[in-house]
Amino acid sequence: MKRIAVVEDEGLMREELSEMLRKAGYDISEIREFVNVTDQLRKIDPDLVLLDLNLPGESGFTVCRGIKQNSAIPVLVLTSRDQLRDELQALDLGADEYLTKPCRKERLLARVANVLKRYEGRGNLLEGPGFLLDRQTYTLYIHRQSVVLPRNQGKLLETFLMRGGQPVNKEELCLALWGTTEFIDENALQVNLTRLKKTMAGLEMGQQIQAVRGIGYQLQALACEGNVSEKL
Repeated sequence: MKRIAVVEDEGLMREELSEMLRKAGYDISEIREFVNVTDQLRKIDPDLVLLDLNLPGESGFTVCRGIKQNSAIPVLVLTSRDQLRDELQALDLGADEYLTKPCRKERLLARVANVLKRYEGRGNLLEGPGFLLDRQTYTLYIHRQSVVLPRNQGKLLETFLMRGGQPVNKEELCLALWGTTEFIDENALQVNLTRLKKTMAGLEMGQQIQAVRGIGYQLQALACEGNVSEKL
């Protein structure tokens, strides 16, 4: 049974949506606290997020960005905001569908089913800017091609993606590579990072690994990436 997380602050609307989706055969989780929504969704690990934009805490735009930076979970925006600029902003942040309220039940259910169908088999994928990484096989999908990364490079890239652009310390990287933090082999870590950097450069990825003084490393966008952002 597919699980859908409903992110809607208006109580009656949330109840109606949840009941409608349950009757359609979906397992429903409701977000009722609108602080650290992305973290809540990460724990729920839904197959789809039904997201309102007008939330009392962090905005729906922020939530959408957080979801797409850290996962390949599809997002269907359902909102009363009917301005084109809002729709374009949501889609630019990675939203998969954009519907405005009021919306007919049949249309919403059709869009939900369509998005879920498009994402079948993609549960193991992490999404980065212009690429996807399969967490099981460490296959990188970029520029309409697929490349199987060496295991250690895949583990490092997965760790950076899971942090959503935030710095990752050396202990976390060593844990990802060797499953322990009892020792930190600086030379071995540098060798693996250098290999990943060369692979990323060879694939003309729009990101690079940068050292963060006193912390570790992070994945950052290149200063000029206009010709590297080809869509999948």
